[in-house]
Amino acid sequence: MLESFFSERDFTQAGCAELGESLREMVRMGLAELPLPAGGQTLARWQALASVAGQDLRLCKLYEGHTDALAIMHELAAPAVPQGSTWGMWAAEPPQARLRVSGTPQAVQLDGLKAWCSGAAVLSHALVTAWDEQERQQLVAVPLAQAGVEVTENGWCAVGMDATASVEVRFERAMGWAVGEPGDYLNRPGFWHGAVGIAACWYGAARALALHLPEQLGGREEPHALAHLGAVDAALYSAARVLQGAARQLDDRPVDDCEQLARRCRASVEACVEEVIAHVGRALGAGPYCKNARFARLAADLPVFLRQSHAERDLAVLGKLAIDHDSTRDWRL
Repeated sequence: MLESFFSERDFTQAGCAELGESLREMVRMGLAELPLPAGGQTLARWQALASVAGQDLRLCKLYEGHTDALAIMHELAAPAVPQGSTWGMWAAEPPQARLRVSGTPQAVQLDGLKAWCSGAAVLSHALVTAWDEQERQQLVAVPLAQAGVEVTENGWCAVGMDATASVEVRFERAMGWAVGEPGDYLNRPGFWHGAVGIAACWYGAARALALHLPEQLGGREEPHALAHLGAVDAALYSAARVLQGAARQLDDRPVDDCEQLARRCRASVEACVEEVIAHVGRALGAGPYCKNARFARLAADLPVFLRQSHAERDLAVLGKLAIDHDSTRDWRL
């Protein structure tokens, strides 16, 4: 059904309002009801995320956030969401933007500033992380259409991913309800399941960018272009096998600690995406960047989206895990 949804739509010129309406339409059509992560059909979930990413990364940012929020609320046994609602998952916590939470679990009050709030102007609800008086992190569900929520125009200057409008949102005595217990957001098994879902989005966008290579080559056997295509083929093949293997492992052991697996997947896919970006650009030159609207849109969005990775900081953590778990055993064939 995703293919038919996108068959007659072009998102290259879409703004935030159009993306918000598209997400609402996808919710109405049931296209956001994905299999739960580590529930037996993880690969199908990631395939859906990758498919949307290949069509438009900005829409995928909203779609992934919505589907991630639904999965989290299911995992933490939250009440059913209002019919037709669209959700953001806002968990970034830079030092200058930390929410405070007070009140009771059924009537939570939020105060402060939240940064990197993708789709804030067009979503109906959000899951946010906040901190209580005991300095414990609490996940809170909050309706956005209330007087205590101010969507600002601050905090987003990028050209890539522009229509996500990932701005700062100010909360002042905004009311919501607690989801799970303090600490549950980071401590649940699904935290790392969702982290690999982001990598599936990166992969889907990189694959869509790479598909321009054989299209543009048109059967020409120019050796340098073919070498770039060969490098892209090897990178995408390897990343796809990593994601497929990870999906099987999560489905087989859904409650295991999978931080190392998730970090390995993200590092592998990130390396693949960076290789695809470099080789496609060198093979095709300036032409599609300047004259192909869909290619240009994707080429601008993907490097921004990819920076959800923390680069060397993530690799350093992965290296520490390799020492702690004696990962050299996993290097054998």
